[in-house]
Amino acid sequence: MRERREGGGDLALDLDVLPDVRDGLTRLERVILWQLDVVGKERGGRMVPTAQLYGRVVEHVDVDQRTFLRVLSRLTGKGTTP
Repeated sequence: MRERREGGGDLALDLDVLPDVRDGLTRLERVILWQLDVVGKERGGRMVPTAQLYGRVVEHVDVDQRTFLRVLSRLTGKGTTP
């Protein structure tokens, strides 16, 4: 269950977008990199399909496709940022 704050904001959602003090990654960035590593190992080092990665990431973080693609392109340095 998510904790509600006084202003009506959702504390869990706020924490998902704040960078961690250890390395500056947000929860979304951390999950994308983690799942990219897991799926890459499962596929024997071959390229990871974006759709498969997105499916794995949304099991852990509530994120829309546009945001996912923007963060993924920034992390990998591939493609253009929409």
